[in-house]
Amino acid sequence: MERINLEAIDVDGAVQESADAVAGDTRLGFLKKAGLTGGAAIGGGALLSALTPAVAGAATSRPPASFGKGDIGILNYALTLEYLEAAFYNEAAASGAIKDPAVLNFLKIVQADENAHVKFLKTALGSKAAKKPKFDFQGTTKDEAKFRATSQVLENTGVHAYLGQAGNIKTPAYLKAAGSILTIEARHASVIGFLNGQNQKNVTPNGSRDTPYTAKTVLAAVKATGFIVG
Repeated sequence: MERINLEAIDVDGAVQESADAVAGDTRLGFLKKAGLTGGAAIGGGALLSALTPAVAGAATSRPPASFGKGDIGILNYALTLEYLEAAFYNEAAASGAIKDPAVLNFLKIVQADENAHVKFLKTALGSKAAKKPKFDFQGTTKDEAKFRATSQVLENTGVHAYLGQAGNIKTPAYLKAAGSILTIEARHASVIGFLNGQNQKNVTPNGSRDTPYTAKTVLAAVKATGFIVG
């Protein structure tokens, strides 16, 4: 199995050195092979439906082979989701549309976290981490209500996606790295859920245990949003 150096993880999620690897496909190439580019633009309730799959299935589906072999493929799959989240929060911060003090504070914290996740995974993957795609968030970053709703679903989708791959990760160091991001995504999801409504549906939408999503389910949901455009 190809190896990534994640043995020197510190409390800030730093990686001591990157992998020595042969350059792989570009991120756009990965997304095209995975069927993630294109898709009709959608909004409102349709957007949230696309990001909230009705049937998650058993968490046995690994990411498509185009993402890479073994654990590298799983980390590249995670990087794809982190690219999406980081870009979403970066655009929302730049828009100046978020005015509620609590939501704005959430945005600042989560923006920093998601960009740190991208940096962490890119450093770990080294030359095997491809470039990020282009995004069109269809106005969801420029309207506070849409931002809040979309953020909640994105963060919960991240939790389901990481949880869905936990059983597929073979190397203990990689599992530790993924788990350290999973817990942060879960904290984000709970905070924005609480800000959107102080009830179980928003804070712990799956009750006392979260549901793992297969890679196929997550990738289909992301494709349906039309957020990735190139």
